[in-house]
Amino acid sequence: MWGSLDPRGPAARSIDDLWVLMLVLGIVAFAIFAVLLVVGIRRRATLDEERPSNRLIVWGGIVLPVVVVGAVLVATLDTMATTAAEAPEDALTVEVTGHQFWWEVRYPDADVVTANEVHIPAGEQVAIELTSSDVVHSFWIPQLTGKLDALPDGTHTLVIEADEPGEYRGTCAEFCGIQHANMGVLVIAHDPADFDAWLAAQAEPAVEPEDELAMQGRDLVAGASTCMECHTMNGSTNDGPPAPDLTHFASRRTIAARTLPNTPEALARWLDDPQHVKPGALMEAPNMTDAELEAVHAYLESLE
Repeated sequence: MWGSLDPRGPAARSIDDLWVLMLVLGIVAFAIFAVLLVVGIRRRATLDEERPSNRLIVWGGIVLPVVVVGAVLVATLDTMATTAAEAPEDALTVEVTGHQFWWEVRYPDADVVTANEVHIPAGEQVAIELTSSDVVHSFWIPQLTGKLDALPDGTHTLVIEADEPGEYRGTCAEFCGIQHANMGVLVIAHDPADFDAWLAAQAEPAVEPEDELAMQGRDLVAGASTCMECHTMNGSTNDGPPAPDLTHFASRRTIAARTLPNTPEALARWLDDPQHVKPGALMEAPNMTDAELEAVHAYLESLE
């Protein structure tokens, strides 16, 4: 019905019901006001007409607004209770950190790190622990739940649940800089068994390339370039600005927080000139020859 706003989870349905209620009440109130306005304009005053009763003022100016606001208040409190529900103690916990301009996603119980994709089991409540490494961001998946801010000075928990397997697009809903509009996120809901298989695969180390060109790319990424000053792989750490983990880069649907699809052509564009694709992103164009870029491209494509 609503396209990308079509609810696909209990929290989103509750928010949608509240919005529909407010829309209907607003239309009714406007229609009543419009009718009374027209009647008042068309009515001819006469000298011997009795002074109008105050009943219209009481019912139209006091009773009706109180009823409308009261109905919205009750529905709002019910929606707040639904969307603020705590996840069960044994629920999956996912740590999501907002960066300019991408999302870091961690599964602490499985020691898995990925970026810009949150994989969850369908039909189960999942606790998303939100924080930020720099400015205020806001995590919003319209089809699953309302938005919640990710703040640099603390952690807030958002509970999400998807009715069925599927891909649900999200975004940063708080202006955070020049590439705010391109700070997307994708929530991917799996059947529970498929989710377990995905999580187990993500916990594995990066595959070793078998192709000679990809081997050259591995050597460039691992030490002969500046890639690992920011990026991480296989649980590594660094002292540079944070950048997405590359361990299973090729398994992701998109590049640069849903700015580009993760295809060979799009990856080549991104590696050649990140600032042309996403001006303001922290990644600069690699200082590499065309042959070296081709090798890095081959290696990244092998990281399923």
